[in-house]
Amino acid sequence: MSDLFVDLDRSSPVPLYFQVARQIERAIEAGELPPGSRLDNEITLADRLGLSRPTMRRAIQQLVDKGLLVRKRGVGTQVVHGQVTRPVELTSLHDDLAAHGQAPTTRVLVHEVVEAGDEVAAGLAVPVGQPVLHLRRLRSSSGEPLALLENWLPHPFTDLTAENLAERGLYQLLRSRGVGMRVARQRIGARRGSAEECQLLDERRGSPLLTMERTVYDDSGHAVEWGRHVYRASRYAFEVTLVDR
Repeated sequence: MSDLFVDLDRSSPVPLYFQVARQIERAIEAGELPPGSRLDNEITLADRLGLSRPTMRRAIQQLVDKGLLVRKRGVGTQVVHGQVTRPVELTSLHDDLAAHGQAPTTRVLVHEVVEAGDEVAAGLAVPVGQPVLHLRRLRSSSGEPLALLENWLPHPFTDLTAENLAERGLYQLLRSRGVGMRVARQRIGARRGSAEECQLLDERRGSPLLTMERTVYDDSGHAVEWGRHVYRASRYAFEVTLVDR
């Protein structure tokens, strides 16, 4: 942090804490402060920038709340991996992370063939009671938990193994079997996480989580997967491009 240049405009109406936080955030995004970098303590930073300690503390806390910095006892304040921004397209989280060098890993929590209940049958457009594959996976990025993915797949895919799902993304496996995923219908929202979800995602109990429900259809119009996912709001965001017609 000692070589990072922070330029403050004291005549600006923008609060000083926000100016500091934004410039540190830009340095993280630009790679000037890579993951694992340690920042000077708040007293040193405040003295160096000519700020009060409460102002400096507020700037650091804003970046902690965004998931860009973490405070560790005995270590100090460190840069962590920045928030993952994912375009809303027909791609999988595994594919998006891998494409951006984020080293995705998967822990399979549930892998079972069950009979489709009313909700799952409606999501997949299959008869109630038909065997479906139920999956629940914890997806991590560069060693940090990022999302809990729960999916149901219709009968032709109930032979997918937990070992393959731990090594490869679901959409990779479907494509390798000749499935052409054509269109998806999804709904994005937010809610408080349950105690179990927050524990698995390394968030404080009751933290807000992003949610996504998605049904994917193949070239023939058949549903090939229905899923309900939750994401860490502190580490994840959806990005949408809007076009004026």
